[in-house]
This record gives sequence, C-alpha cells and structure tokens, in this order.
Amino acid sequence: MTAPIRAADVLARRLYDAGCRVAFGMPGGEVLTLIDALEAAGIQFVLTKHENAAAFMAEGAWHRTGAPGILVATVGPGALNGINAVANAFQDRVPMIVIAGVVDADEAQSYTHQVLDQNAVFAPITKASFTFNTGAAHIIADKAVSIALEGRPGPVHIDLPIAVAVSQVNQDAPFKRAPAAPVIPAPDVLEQASGWLSAAKRPVIIAGVDAMNEGGSDALTSFATRFGIPVITTYKAKGLLPEDHTLALGGAGLSPLADTHLLPFVQSADLIICAGYDPIEMRPGWRNVWDASKVNVIDITAEPNHHYMHQATLNIIGNTPATLKALSAAAQPCDVWSGNEIATTKEALAASFPKDDIWGPAAVIDECRKTLPRETLATADSGAHRILLSQMWECYEPRGMMQSSALCTMGCAIPLAMGAKFVDQDRTVVSFSGDAGFLMVAGELATAKEMALNTIFVVFVDASLALIELKQRQRQLQNKGVEFAEHDFAAMGRAFGGNGHTVRSREELKQALTAAQNAKDFTVIAAVIEKGAYDGRI
Repeated sequence: MTAPIRAADVLARRLYDAGCRVAFGMPGGEVLTLIDALEAAGIQFVLTKHENAAAFMAEGAWHRTGAPGILVATVGPGALNGINAVANAFQDRVPMIVIAGVVDADEAQSYTHQVLDQNAVFAPITKASFTFNTGAAHIIADKAVSIALEGRPGPVHIDLPIAVAVSQVNQDAPFKRAPAAPVIPAPDVLEQASGWLSAAKRPVIIAGVDAMNEGGSDALTSFATRFGIPVITTYKAKGLLPEDHTLALGGAGLSPLADTHLLPFVQSADLIICAGYDPIEMRPGWRNVWDASKVNVIDITAEPNHHYMHQATLNIIGNTPATLKALSAAAQPCDVWSGNEIATTKEALAASFPKDDIWGPAAVIDECRKTLPRETLATADSGAHRILLSQMWECYEPRGMMQSSALCTMGCAIPLAMGAKFVDQDRTVVSFSGDAGFLMVAGELATAKEMALNTIFVVFVDASLALIELKQRQRQLQNKGVEFAEHDFAAMGRAFGGNGHTVRSREELKQALTAAQNAKDFTVIAAVIEKGAYDGRI
C-alpha cells in the first residue's frame, strides 16, 4: 500500500495532471502548505503584487497552454482582492481554479478574525464553490478541474482549510471523470439545417467565444471557405478565421461606427449561422437585430439561450466545430453573395478605420501592427482605445488578441500580457492600456522585472478617461471626474527596472518598438495623444 500524502498534494497533483505548470497569487500563512504542494507537484508559484492582477495573469497563461489558470489567495482580504478578475473569468468563459485559504470550521466557531463566508461570496461568480475536506479530497479535486473545463468553461472556487491542507490521505486517486464527447445534431435537425444552407443565397456566420473555446478555428475556416460564407466574430473570437481572409469581416461588439456597416449586412442575409456566438460581449445595438420569424437562424451554442439578446429558428445545443463538420458534409455549396457585397463591406469597414493618420490612436495601432511581427500576441485594456484596437488590429489566429470582453474591466491588459509571455517566451507580446488602466496595475511592473519578461507595454496618454469623457460630451454634460494629471509613464518603467520611451510621432514609436523587441527587460512606451482623439473614430 502506498504511503499517504497531504490533502494539498492531492489537489496540486490533479492540477498538474490537467496541464497546469504555473500558479499566480500572494501567500498568507493559510496557503503556505498549498504553495509547497504546488511546487512539489511541478507547478511554479509566481508572487504578484495584487490578487486581481494574479488572476488575469492566470487567464493569460490559460490562453497559451489550454490548462486552467490558477489563482492562490489567502483568507479574507486576499480572496476578496481577486473578486473582479474571477467575475471576469465567469463572464468571459475562462477556466480558472481559485484556491483560497480559510480558517478551520471548528476554529471559526470561537475565532472571528478574518472569518467570512467565502463560499457565499464566490458562489454567484463561479461555476461551483467547494470547501476542501479530507474524506473527499480526490473527488473535489477532480470535480473542480472537470467543471472548470466542461461545457462553457469558467472559474471554480475551493476553500482550503489550514488543517485539511496538511491532513494525510490515500495518494491513490480513484476518481477521474472522463471528458464528454462532442455532440452533433440529430439527423432530422441536420437535414433541416443543411437544406437551409444549400438553398441560401446570402448566408452569414457570426462566431463567438464558444467556438474559440472548442477549438473551432479549422472547422470554421473550412466551412466558411467551402460555402463562401462571410464571417463576423465577437472581439473575444477574433482570429478564428484569419482576418486577412477574403471572407473575414473582422470583429464586432462595441463600435457604433463598425455597426453602421455590419448590422445592415447581417439584416440583408437570408441565413444567419450563429457559430458558438455568445452575445454577452455585445452592446445593446445587437439586441434583436434580426427577426427569427422572417429569416432562418441557426444557433449553435454550448448552453441553451437564456439571454434573449436574440432568438433563432433552430437551436442546436452541441459542439460548434463538430456541428459545422456534420453540416458541411450534409449540404451542397451554391452561388452566394453574387453582388460583390462582401468585398464592398470590407472596403467600407477599412475606410471607416483608416490607417493613414499622421498621429493619434489609430496611427499608434497601425504602426504597432506594421512594426511588430505578424505572430505578435496583443492584449487590450478597457476604454476607447480597446474599441478602436479591436476593429483595427488584425488577428491571424485564435487568442491573438486577449481582452475583457464581457465584464469589460480596466486593469486587465498588463497582467494578461505577462501571463501569456511567461508561458510563451518565444512570442512577442504587447499590451495596450489607457493611462488610467495602466495606473491601476502599475505595481505589477515590478513583477514583470522579477519574472524576467521583455513584454512591451504601450500606454495611450491623454490624461483622461477618454471613453467616459466622450460619453459625457455626447450627453451634453460637463466633464467631471474624468480628467487627471499627466504622468511620466516611461520613467515608471525605468524606475521598476525596465525600459521607458515617450513618443509623439510614428517615427519615435517605430524606434521604440524596435528597441523593445531587442531589449532584455520589459518596455513601457508612452504614446502621447491629444484629448478628444477618439472623436468620430469608434
């Protein structure tokens, strides 16, 4: 019989089996045994400066490895510091294991310091919330991993009591749930859908995060190409079809300017295929943009539609790539979009987001895309720059641009880039932040130095909350609470041990980007733009 091991080791080994090789967080006395167990299992623990940033680093790592992200937080304030990023993982469909220290149950009956119901806090923003225990250690560990990854992925919270972490359990793991097989439509449903596809003259695909999480890029590209169907993606799904493809109409979600072209195009279609499309990323302008009683709409999703942002003529709950492959085999291509509408729409979108500005946010994005390698990974913070970036930055692979699309939280771009770079050292990784979002997580530059990352951090500097300031003016309100002092962001980069450049022209930006790619340490590039530079551009 094998010797017993600590309960914390059971959890750590199950996470290692799931492909996890790194965890992020900040320790307290309550999680020291866990950190020891993670390291012993082969999972490196990275000390960050704030748990919220740690969770975004964990997400960045997941985007590159496919293994669940791991956030480690101590009891009370440590766990609560991560709430924003955990809620983001829940809405953005990110598998994450959130492990928090907790005071032992019997101790909590007479000891109140830092004692609160963490399960109640995490329950509404996770797929499941557990309290680890000795008798069911193997079961809970496997449940956590399985639930986080299956269906629509998401975060799972585990409270790990101090005494349980060190308790001895049998190291033989009797439980490991087999993954579910991909589901495709029943024959009668497939026959109806394929009939609509074979007869359609103006079909369009709207692809989303479900298709991305199910690895649907190859299936979507093959399907769209075979039938000549144009593809619109949500921001999170950018790159499912390479955006330089003739059928790619780019991302959609938050840009009214892009919607002036994309929404009429969708409304002119005679068949709409929602391929893993989750409208949680979309602005209200995308609510009920078609009438499912007048146009055939096939909705392929991982979970039933309870959002009511749109309805469909045919709802398929199943695996998107498997369904597309089955539908492709059952239908016959025909002549579609005979009036050159696809090329016309692409041209109109390109004209709406021109790349020839001498300087400003569009020029910054264009110069970065031209100067940095094609395979560069990008992250975007929330704000006006993200809307413009999501329309202008071409992605040629899934997850080529990472952002908070559902919760739309600020402060995510820098840690997302750090997590991705940590596990994918050979890729160029650039983050784009507004100056306010940068200030929220500036302390993590110290972590970037300690992690020996040469990530590039681009900051749009206009000393304002540009998107909110724009909304105030649109509502004819005075600008209040949206402006702040100008800061030397390049100096901040140097102060934390990296490199820093302040740029005010394309040539200065190009030189800074070239230097950043050859630098040993991270680089902060502060791109100074005029206030109101986003007017009429998003």
